[in-house]
Amino acid sequence: MSTTTGPDGPDALLGPADIRELAAALGVRPTKQKGQNFVIDANTVRRIVRTAGVRPDDVVVEVGPGLGSLTLALLEAADRVTAVEIDDVLAAALPSTIAARMPGRQDRFALVHSDAMLVQELPGPAPTALVANLPYNVAVPVLLHMLDRFPTIERTLVMVQAEVADRLAAGPGNKVYGVPSVKANWYADVKRAGSIGRNVFWPAPNVDSGLVSLVRRTEPVATTATKAEVFAVVDAAFAQRRKTLRAALAGWAGSPAAAEEALVKAGISPQARGESLTVEEFARIAEAKA
Repeated sequence: MSTTTGPDGPDALLGPADIRELAAALGVRPTKQKGQNFVIDANTVRRIVRTAGVRPDDVVVEVGPGLGSLTLALLEAADRVTAVEIDDVLAAALPSTIAARMPGRQDRFALVHSDAMLVQELPGPAPTALVANLPYNVAVPVLLHMLDRFPTIERTLVMVQAEVADRLAAGPGNKVYGVPSVKANWYADVKRAGSIGRNVFWPAPNVDSGLVSLVRRTEPVATTATKAEVFAVVDAAFAQRRKTLRAALAGWAGSPAAAEEALVKAGISPQARGESLTVEEFARIAEAKA
């Protein structure tokens, strides 16, 4: 491994040569199956941390730390970092990388060796922020699970495939507005926060990446409908995008007539389509049937 200028010094972050040396030493070959694309540019990880607004008192949870590029940058800025890694080899190696490159911060680092979708609790203080380079193939479910399971997460910044970033940040009426858009907006105000080129990754992916910022907000008030009930309406509405809500929600409501009744009660046109509705309107439909 390349040497730093000193413990926690300016070269503590990983560069391209460091990443390749670490990977070779561990016998790691990034795979498309796991959605692995390691960030090899120190300026990019510092930009992510800066865009995320990480503060000195933050407890950050990172999903998919890989070889530790972003982890080290987060440790520079936050009070504590907890990394969730599913890969056996990467999880075993990460604490050593932290100890070697930032010995002064290793006591502020914790590792959870698990599938992020199965994580129900984290060690130490409750997380206040989520910052992650999410694997493309599981980005949306992992993001929604973490937001749901850890309500103390106030701010989130994720790097995802550009197309996924567009979907997450889309508003009603946008052609890519859909289930991820509505469900993410249940938890947070969502917006695009930048683009990331392909050349900062190893291996370089076939697609561009985007940053998405999510700031926790009060969940829509639905006095008689649970989040699960609202999400069931969302899933049904977008399962058949081209159909009117009267038709698309027929299965969910029990019949087209029952769907129309719920829609009218919620103050929404039965001829509307799912892509035109806000998360609050979906909540009203669930509430009308409850």
